[in-house]
Amino acid sequence: MLTNIIIWLVVLILTVAAGWLTWRAIRAKRLWVKIAGGLGAGLLTIVLAALTFFGGKGIQTAYFPGAADAPNLTVAGTPEQIARGDYLVNMSCIGCHSAVGADGNPAQEHPLNGGWNIAQAEGFGFVGDMVTENLTPGGKLASYSDGELFRAIRHRVNKDGDLLAFMSLMTYSQLSNEDTEAIIAYLRTLPPVEQTAVTGDKLSFLGSIMFGAGLFGTPEKAAEMVVAPPQGVTAEYGKYVATFAECRGCHGPDATGVEESPAGPATPNPRTLVGTLTLEQFAEMMHTGVKPDGVAFPETMPWQIASKLTDDDLAALYAYLTTNP
Repeated sequence: MLTNIIIWLVVLILTVAAGWLTWRAIRAKRLWVKIAGGLGAGLLTIVLAALTFFGGKGIQTAYFPGAADAPNLTVAGTPEQIARGDYLVNMSCIGCHSAVGADGNPAQEHPLNGGWNIAQAEGFGFVGDMVTENLTPGGKLASYSDGELFRAIRHRVNKDGDLLAFMSLMTYSQLSNEDTEAIIAYLRTLPPVEQTAVTGDKLSFLGSIMFGAGLFGTPEKAAEMVVAPPQGVTAEYGKYVATFAECRGCHGPDATGVEESPAGPATPNPRTLVGTLTLEQFAEMMHTGVKPDGVAFPETMPWQIASKLTDDDLAALYAYLTTNP
């Protein structure tokens, strides 16, 4: 944070200096100085002013997000909570927070000791480092209270109140209070595993500028209370399944696809395909990773995780994807 603030102050000073040069050029007696100097210095002033504005906005977003205080919360850790948390964590968190495999990507299996640099792996390392946290008691989370863990999931900020940049682009803030507590209950049961990599986010000043300019989207303020729809084979609950199964995180808020952006490549509209399938064909496709035409899902599609959905949740997801958003 300190480095980015210092860089921002330097850019601010340069902006003021460029503005002064523009003013001097405009007031010059020679016409060519007025034109060439005024245009050159003026353009430089505009560019530096934009960097100052968006860089400052990005710094504010990242380090002063204005998240609510951590609630005074103690999770009971009942067997029912732990079982539900087991299902949710191994449906969502495991995709990014599992140990890094030989191929440099998360192995999608335990231990959940993180260490994956998402920014580098996904091709936008120029914004800085975004290294997934160790979710076992062997990492930073051991020092978090239940309330601070709740705030990290709901409001996407760490213990110090800094924005969890990549988490801010995900949909987990829309998980119900009940399910968020279940995740906490389950994480508390994990055996401690150490992680030697430096975890957490470290945005570069360029990353701050891009966040400030909204190139990665604008993190929405999370609600203090979230209640899940009644469980059932309905489109409404299917949308909730698409939330904790991370379908909406990749395929967009309405699961209608996402265009290419600095945050990652384009993702298709799954409704186009799913709308042509029966529930049985959809279930078979999600369990095998192979479409009805015999073409396998691309490697970027984490169907192995989605295949762990219960039959009812899979049917609800199908209902959601075959209903107009």
